[in-house]
Amino acid sequence: MFTGIIESFGTIEKITQEGSNFHFDLSSSISQELKIDQSLAHDGVCLTVVSVSPDTYRVTAIDETISKTNLSGWRVGKKVNLERCMPASGRFDGHIVQGHIDQTGIVKSIVDQDGSWVFDFEFDQTTGNVTVEKGSITINGTSLTCFNSGPGKFSVAIIPYTYEHTSFHQLQVGDLVNLEFDIVGKYIARMIKGYT
Repeated sequence: MFTGIIESFGTIEKITQEGSNFHFDLSSSISQELKIDQSLAHDGVCLTVVSVSPDTYRVTAIDETISKTNLSGWRVGKKVNLERCMPASGRFDGHIVQGHIDQTGIVKSIVDQDGSWVFDFEFDQTTGNVTVEKGSITINGTSLTCFNSGPGKFSVAIIPYTYEHTSFHQLQVGDLVNLEFDIVGKYIARMIKGYT
């Protein structure tokens, strides 16, 4: 389980395809602290560390993960948001995040408000996912609060610290982002629709 509070950046150093799987080798300031079998969120996608070296580590993504996230667009040199699992004694500074991406969204606009930024996003509403005004959303692993919430759209406001210490400073209009909707909202929506 994660909280959506980004801990570090990872830089993609190498991408290797093996059958339908993709291996990503990354460098990070926390690389030396990682161990094999550890779960680590990469832009919100929970991936398992499969090997470690003094300066880099490797994770593997299967075709299912590649097809349902923005990993298909990852390239060497890209920086991604990293978060290790929350320890049992940890503090919830964000919200409950599973590291399971529900779907991708698209950056529709970025407005510089002279000290902060407003990002507008759209997503395919036919999937049944919803946001609520002042509710939680995870974008590329970052825990944020929605506003201007509507069918298939929402906005978030980004303060300078978040802009600099997450990959938001890299985002451009048209970019694909990973979305994980609030777990409580997802369960309520399924109960209302009668899903089991």
